[in-house]
Amino acid sequence: MASSIENKLRLSELNNRVKGVLQDAFPTAVWVIAEISEMKVNRSGHCYMVLVEKDEDSDEVLAQARGTIWSYTFRMLRPFFETTAGQPLSEGMKVLVNATVEFHPLYGFSLNIRDIDPTYTLGDMARKRLEVVNRLKDEGVFEMNKELELPMVPQKIAVISSSTAAGYQDFQNQLNNNAYGYRFYTHLFPALMQGNQAKESIIAALEHIYLYEDFFDVVVIIRGGGSQLDLSCFDDYELAFHITQFPLPVITGIGHEKDDTISDMVAHTRMKTPTAVAEFLIAGVMQFDVHLDELQQEFVNSVENILAESRQRLDSAVKTLKPVVQQLLFNRQKKLSRYGWQLESSVSEVLRNNEYRLSRKKDEIKELSGRFIHDNRNKLDEYLHYISRASAHQMEEGRSRMNAMLEKLKRQSKNRFSAEKNHLLLAEKRKELLNPLNILKRGYSITYHNGKALKETAQLQEGDEVRTLLKDGTFTSRVLNKENKSSKK
Repeated sequence: MASSIENKLRLSELNNRVKGVLQDAFPTAVWVIAEISEMKVNRSGHCYMVLVEKDEDSDEVLAQARGTIWSYTFRMLRPFFETTAGQPLSEGMKVLVNATVEFHPLYGFSLNIRDIDPTYTLGDMARKRLEVVNRLKDEGVFEMNKELELPMVPQKIAVISSSTAAGYQDFQNQLNNNAYGYRFYTHLFPALMQGNQAKESIIAALEHIYLYEDFFDVVVIIRGGGSQLDLSCFDDYELAFHITQFPLPVITGIGHEKDDTISDMVAHTRMKTPTAVAEFLIAGVMQFDVHLDELQQEFVNSVENILAESRQRLDSAVKTLKPVVQQLLFNRQKKLSRYGWQLESSVSEVLRNNEYRLSRKKDEIKELSGRFIHDNRNKLDEYLHYISRASAHQMEEGRSRMNAMLEKLKRQSKNRFSAEKNHLLLAEKRKELLNPLNILKRGYSITYHNGKALKETAQLQEGDEVRTLLKDGTFTSRVLNKENKSSKK
């Protein structure tokens, strides 16, 4: 199809026409119902949103537009909305905004938000809360956690909180420093207690505790103080459903004084603050302690009553039985006396019989002993006679052997003395023959030179003085000449 250049528009001309049409159609601001799909606040304080409209049944997005709250307006709207609605503007929230419809040739269509009606959001939140409550009731789970039996002495406690939360510290201090000295075991399962991720974090903590279901007595969800604005996660259906299905009693102490959240509603017990939760647990143990004291006192009273009744019955029985017992004792004593006399008579008879038997045994033993002694004495005499003869014979033989040995010894000694005497005589003769005096008597002499016996002429020099020994004396002489056998030849 052919087109005329005169009928064609530039894009800027088209956008300007659209802008003009919109300004004519919406000369003033309009109230628009939408859901915040995305929301971002930049450093300058401007708030940018993506607003959508969804189908109620299919949740399909039917319309979408950009929304802007300039920083000057946002600084005023934000605290007013949060104070009135009780929670901050956030994604997923349904709002009623007052905005001017704007169309910029370059950036396109947008809504310039000038006001937000928090009462509409409150109504929508209340409607959603009611829908969640009705859904839980229709599913038959709303009261399930309340139907669990709270242990009489809950002392092993799984705590869901933030480790840095003041409420958690208050809870621990109150529980561990109680005036009664009760001891509790607590284990913290940390979780985010506010913000967009709080719901998933708390549910994850519950699923972790479920692994130790048999160990813990109760679950405590506590959150210290904070703003009412941060409690929206506790109205979430999924978190509330997990609490209703949890197999242990759940006690909440989320720390707000106003309306209960849905998590409070479905929990087994709802307390206002973490400190109140600790006091509730202490009170439970104290109540059990008091109950034990009462049971102990009842037991003591019952035992005392039983003892008193038994004592009374015993006194009555004693009074009734006393004459009967006395008559019975009298009869018994008579019988005992008769038995005693009979026993005494029987004992005397037995003793007499035993004495007679003992006397007979004594005579028998005496007779047997005499016979035994006589017989053995004869045997002993025979043994003595035999031993005497044998001893005499042995002695005679010994004496003969001894005499023979003495004679032999005498002979050997005599021969030995004779031999030794001959040896001595020979030795004396030999000694006599070797005596130098006897040699001198036969005419020999001994010559000394310088005190020594002279044996060779070579020991002398002419002129030497020598001393000669004879059998009857000595004389001294001088060598005048010397000769030896070798020189003569």
